[in-house]
Amino acid sequence: MNESDSERIATLLESKGYQPATEEQADLIVLNMCSVRQSAVDRVYAKIKKLPDKKIVLTGCVLKKDRKRFIEMGVEFKNFNLDKIEPKTAYIPIMRGCNNFCSYCVVPYTKGRERFRPQKDIICEVKCLLKQGHKKIVLLGQNVNSYPDFVKLLQKITALEGDFEISFLTNHPKDFSDALIDEIAKNKKISREIHLPVQSGDNGILRLMNRKYTREQYLDLARKIKNKIPDAKLTTDIIVGFPGETQKQFQNTLDLIKKVGFFKAYIAKYSPRSGTAAYCLPDDISPAEKRARVRRLEEALLGRMASQ
Repeated sequence: MNESDSERIATLLESKGYQPATEEQADLIVLNMCSVRQSAVDRVYAKIKKLPDKKIVLTGCVLKKDRKRFIEMGVEFKNFNLDKIEPKTAYIPIMRGCNNFCSYCVVPYTKGRERFRPQKDIICEVKCLLKQGHKKIVLLGQNVNSYPDFVKLLQKITALEGDFEISFLTNHPKDFSDALIDEIAKNKKISREIHLPVQSGDNGILRLMNRKYTREQYLDLARKIKNKIPDAKLTTDIIVGFPGETQKQFQNTLDLIKKVGFFKAYIAKYSPRSGTAAYCLPDDISPAEKRARVRRLEEALLGRMASQ
């Protein structure tokens, strides 16, 4: 999503007469920020300090509490209207914002509640990209499954003429419907690589994360997808070292990874983020233990791939 937005911002600036430049040459630097992890915010602070005497505009996902400090550093803020900007690559945002309020995530506070682009605008954009010769279209959203009549949108897009493939992310397990599974199974234009973030394989941690599904429900969904779509490749996101995560709870995540047989996993160490519900919980897993848990998950994934 950030890559798509950054590209659209660049296109908008070029339409107003700006030209790409190096950091040293630039008169204007736009930083498209993601506040999901504190470490990402810290990198933005460090970046700004290395860019003295530059006009810096900050956009994207920014918490109110961070704005004051950035303003004191001379940074300006701007929200770009990007929905009408024609992209250069085949990423198409279909929604913005999120209603899920996962306890570790600031997106609902920085991006706001869910807002959906009209189907006609999305289909028009797809047609334009296909005319440009793109063969892969990626629909984007914090939770694409919450888009109204999402299956119908996929049907309308894939009914367009041409040899192309469509994929979408990010999905939320609680909203991944049977109708969507059936559509993927019968529609050869929809990618078989399905990103389905699990975050944890333990019910206690999932409750603390406010993920709104259980380990058993996730495993049932994964089985259903694989039964209906035998060539499906499931990918996922996992957070290790969430506050209070015991060795047994981590073991449940490790066990779930082995049971599902993910094609790929993006593993992150928990990072406390002010403004989120989880921030009040003690960050009681040491950095060394978080790194060790990441390694164990990576080894389990590598071992599974080597056995295939």
